[in-house]
This record gives sequence, C-alpha cells and structure tokens, in this order.
Amino acid sequence: MPVIEMKHVTKDYGYGRGIFDVSFEIKKGEVFGFLGPNGAG
Repeated sequence: MPVIEMKHVTKDYGYGRGIFDVSFEIKKGEVFGFLGPNGAG
C-alpha cells in the first residue's frame, strides 16, 4: 500500500514547460526525489 500516490498530475507554465500527466507512488521505507531540468525539485 503506497504512503503517497499521485495520479495524472499536470502543471502547465505555457510554452511547453511544466509537468504533464505524471503518476507515481511511494511505498513505506522508499526514498524519492523529483528533479527538474535545472536540478530544482
């Protein structure tokens, strides 16, 4: 059973920038990082 679950998340900043239809789940005990092209997360 996931502790965190994201389904079909989109954040559009225009001009093709942002995140589009991202889905993931994080289970207990896992370590997760989400980085953008410039390393910001």
